Amino acid sequence: MRVPLIAGNWKMNNTIEESLYLAKSLAEFSKSFNKDREILICAPFTALYALKTVLKSSKIKLGAQNMHYEESGAYTGEISPLMLKDIGVDYVLIGHSERRQYFNENDELLNKKLKAALKHGIKPILCVGETLEQREANVEKETVKTQIVKSLCGIDADCFKNIVIAYEPVWAIGTGKTASSDQANEIISYIRNVIKELYDEEISENVIIQYGGSVKGSNAAEIMAKPDIDGALVGGASLKAEEFINIINY
Repeated sequence: MRVPLIAGNWKMNNTIEESLYLAKSLAEFSKSFNKDREILICAPFTALYALKTVLKSSKIKLGAQNMHYEESGAYTGEISPLMLKDIGVDYVLIGHSERRQYFNENDELLNKKLKAALKHGIKPILCVGETLEQREANVEKETVKTQIVKSLCGIDADCFKNIVIAYEPVWAIGTGKTASSDQANEIISYIRNVIKELYDEEISENVIIQYGGSVKGSNAAEIMAKPDIDGALVGGASLKAEEFINIINY
């Protein structure tokens, strides 16, 4: 049975002090939380070490927002999987649409990052999704399939139990627009079929697939009620403890 994963992506927000204040509120909430779902915070690199200390006795997992594929080397400004593993990071976002859009990350690069994360025991969340132009041109499914096929190239079926996929339509991220629950479920169902084609039915039925794109406390329940949606990748709403807790509770 698939366990829903609710992940907060703090993006480039919060000082260490602000991060700790928010994390302590969420950790306190998690002590009495007994629903069958996993909670994750993906924080800026600067806060990860401090957050791990705060979250270690809670039910909340810790994730990074990006990662280089090499273990070490002359890559000024980059963070390696070994560094994240040393902190105790559980998850890492791979290929968030903002990384694709602003930093020109392509599927071949993301494939290297996926393999590096899996090698070092960090669970990657592979982000895929179409732009508004691609949706209006009716190529959203083709776009998402291409991203998945190229990003997963050479990754064995045995690794898939540790991979999460997040469908995030680019036109719904930070815009206030949200794909309808039916639209989101349609694409996520399609993604399951793509995984079935690439691997098998068992893997496609067990892989966790989140929806990301202006998820809020007011729409989380409707989104999560859909049969193929297994969680949410939450942006701005995860920066407010009360709002994020509402989403977790959906």
